[in-house]
Amino acid sequence: MAKLESLGIKGLESVHWYVHDLERSRRFYVDGLDFAEQGVSSPELEKEGKQKSVVFQAGNVVLVVSQPVGEGSRAWRYLRKHPDGVGTLNYQVEDIDKAYRLLEQRGATFITDIQRYTDDKGGKLAQFSITTPFGDTTFRFIQRDGYKALYPGFVQYDKPRGGNNRYGFTHIDHITSNFQTMRPMLLWMEHVMGFEKFWEIQFHTDDVSAQQKRSHGSGLRSEVMWDPVSRVKFANNEPLRPFFKASQINIFNEDHKGDGVQHLALVVRDILTAVKEMREKAGISFMPTPGTYYDALPQRIQDLGIKKIDEDIKVLRDLEVLVDGGGEHSYLLQIFMKDAAALYKDPHAGPFFYEIIQRKGDQGFGGGNFRALFESIERQQKSEGRA
Repeated sequence: MAKLESLGIKGLESVHWYVHDLERSRRFYVDGLDFAEQGVSSPELEKEGKQKSVVFQAGNVVLVVSQPVGEGSRAWRYLRKHPDGVGTLNYQVEDIDKAYRLLEQRGATFITDIQRYTDDKGGKLAQFSITTPFGDTTFRFIQRDGYKALYPGFVQYDKPRGGNNRYGFTHIDHITSNFQTMRPMLLWMEHVMGFEKFWEIQFHTDDVSAQQKRSHGSGLRSEVMWDPVSRVKFANNEPLRPFFKASQINIFNEDHKGDGVQHLALVVRDILTAVKEMREKAGISFMPTPGTYYDALPQRIQDLGIKKIDEDIKVLRDLEVLVDGGGEHSYLLQIFMKDAAALYKDPHAGPFFYEIIQRKGDQGFGGGNFRALFESIERQQKSEGRA
């Protein structure tokens, strides 16, 4: 297929969450992750939209979190079908009319036409939304010309409240989603969004072959799509035979009640300090990594061609931070929080989780760490009786 004209995406502006308990989210982001609370929805917007919203920010990570007020809102409709989750991804674009025209030509399904707003200082905002194959997660495209408010009806505080980003979050590295079958989504990303393949992998947590005759395991196939202009990346997973029902991708779908966003990867400047303080000061729980991972790590660093890392392996072991990459002294460090249902001890909080990542030259996705992550998720699901 010939390369499609770019939609002109500048980046992921914000992520819109729908939750049952807004106060719980406020405690998690402000008290736990040290995000600043930037503002809230106006009383007029809450009455009209039948949901109340709060905006949290750390670095360039901007999260809009909404809770239904009564029935009929977008948050209410989403939460009738799913536990807490990501309902909308908001992108800034260079030219809203061009993005709309290209998407219309490629057969996108529009929720709205272009909506245009002007603020009291003459700033302009234009936006429209489309449906996607990401379950009930929609995409919104936004063009700003001096329009300061995050969205119409947003009341920004004179001074942000709460956290000061002491963990050093900078931006969202990628979005990961789970599908029972991901090929329709990959074709949509390519033919409608104009994204390209970036990376792919498939494996089983317990390698399956005719000789081994394994009786269980959790398999997945993963493919990463990206927009080379904005560098927005989507990692996408589906179950891999022969144990489809036991696959933790399928279990996510059952817990989430459909396809959807599994996790967001948040970039930090210093992952060791951030994770240490998250554990000690905020009581954040992360998915465990077995000691055998670190026993094998020195040799694995050599096998991957990294040869040398700056970090002490004992410290990595103590914090359970993972290492992966390729190329001499080019690697990444990452760790994964427990999912929201486990953190909050509430199934309505859902199976979503956050990844914390620091890139030290490597821009890939770490095939070995993919395996370590999914083995960890599998162990957690088994311990909770979900596998």
